[in-house]
Amino acid sequence: MGIQDDAAEIRASGWRTLAALHGLIDSALEKALQAEQRLSVVEYTVLDALSRQDGWHMRMQQLARAAALSSSATTRLVTRLEDRGLLSRYLCADDRRGIYTELTPQGRELLQAARPVHDATLEATLAKAADVPELAPLVRALYELELTPTAPVRA
Repeated sequence: MGIQDDAAEIRASGWRTLAALHGLIDSALEKALQAEQRLSVVEYTVLDALSRQDGWHMRMQQLARAAALSSSATTRLVTRLEDRGLLSRYLCADDRRGIYTELTPQGRELLQAARPVHDATLEATLAKAADVPELAPLVRALYELELTPTAPVRA
């Protein structure tokens, strides 16, 4: 096995480890948010992304990127959330093709109730993951990123 093969295997191993940590976190959050607030992880992600706009709205494309969803999946999700009264959407005045989304007061209330569940579950899951030797370096890296949010990204 050559140096390039070794590097590819290291990257693949790192990716598998990252996927394992993501799966662990996603599963724990899904279970907790569903049980406590009848909210999925992706629904929480959308509400959270909209809440961080400080009174502004988001285009559907921006929301799709924030939630890591396709355009069609985002449209279906937004429709479900709108049907529940958690967000609203409207046409952009400058560009009739653009659709904006924003939280409703009911959406803000649900997010406010769900955030402590999300945060506590995330903290507990990361604490458990820190005890798994394969996952511990990633958990440490997450906490280090939290301490240095402007850390440069290396290509």
